[in-house]
Amino acid sequence: MSGDDEQQEQTIADDVVVTKYKMGADIANKALQAVVEAAKPGVSVVSLCEKGDALIATETSKVFRKEKDIKKGIAFPTCVSVNNYVCHFSPLKSDPDYTLQEGDLVKIDLGVHVDGFISNVAHSLVVGATKEAPVTGRKADVIKAAYLCAEAALRLVKPGNQNTQVTEAWNKITQSFKCTAIEGMLSHQLKQHVIDGEKTIIQNPTEQQRKDHEKAEFEVHEVYAVDVLVSTGEGKARDSGQRTTVYKRDPSKQYGLKMKTSRVFFSEMEKRFDVMPFTLRAFEDESKARLGVVECAKHELLQPFNVLHEKEGEYVAQFKFTVLLMASGPLRITSGPFEPELYKSEHEVQDPELKVLLQSSASRKAQKKKKKKASKTVENATGQPTEEEENETAK
Repeated sequence: MSGDDEQQEQTIADDVVVTKYKMGADIANKALQAVVEAAKPGVSVVSLCEKGDALIATETSKVFRKEKDIKKGIAFPTCVSVNNYVCHFSPLKSDPDYTLQEGDLVKIDLGVHVDGFISNVAHSLVVGATKEAPVTGRKADVIKAAYLCAEAALRLVKPGNQNTQVTEAWNKITQSFKCTAIEGMLSHQLKQHVIDGEKTIIQNPTEQQRKDHEKAEFEVHEVYAVDVLVSTGEGKARDSGQRTTVYKRDPSKQYGLKMKTSRVFFSEMEKRFDVMPFTLRAFEDESKARLGVVECAKHELLQPFNVLHEKEGEYVAQFKFTVLLMASGPLRITSGPFEPELYKSEHEVQDPELKVLLQSSASRKAQKKKKKKASKTVENATGQPTEEEENETAK
């Protein structure tokens, strides 16, 4: 890396960058909460996607108003994937819609960026679930499995640990619930303007993927979008045949577009979204966007986020959070409003080490308290304050 590159790459070592991540995260959490609250029987998926995207656009327009050169907005358009649909379902108004029903397992996935610093989040819920009528059976199993995988990752994605440790933990947790992590799905490191960074965590890799996947160590000042997708079935995501509506620019590809419609579409896309994923629904004229995207995708100027599904009758759950690996410990900045008492599974985590891990606190405050408590115990036993306390007193 040249000195120039190092200067250009801003990390969370800088407080201003942390602030931008947190601003985006607050908006992502707010948008997610709004979509969760609106996910009721009789509500259409399109209306939920529009609600999430509109809220992100409104809220991001309120930050850094004076700094005209700072771009902000959607980093991943709102997707609402139901039951056996795995991800990326964000239909156009002109596409066949889906209306939510009581008992549907709904996955909501969205992302926000402020100045290219990305905060992603995803959450799963069952429509109509209450404390009086909690969810049981396979839906409860898959949601609990995915949620606990996310909680384990929060405790494992920290400086000094390896990405393979997370992969192994996920395999053990999903097996305890007789579920399967979706094969080959990746969680990515995030950098400014980069949603799919080099370092990744793979879930449920095939033998070949295990050989090919690069081992990596987590380091201080890195940021990750930890994405967990778990199925009650085989864990094989297939292309559903539904129209792809979410794309992102591949900056490494160049091509001279021949059709005027394609050029107009591409120009608007670059101006509004740059390298962030976007939905064709964001264009005023959907039919022109549908036409314009064809040539761009054919020549790989755009990467598609295909709508994937599992076998009919299976259920898929997803949880995603963004974590900043601060010097003082990992800081999760996005998460959904999960209520564990709504989901009653007859299974639980079997592995003793993972049980201990999941019972440990992920809160940095709790860890500091533990340290102080341990120091006090040492002092009581020896009559001597610990070195750490002596230093504190000296300050």
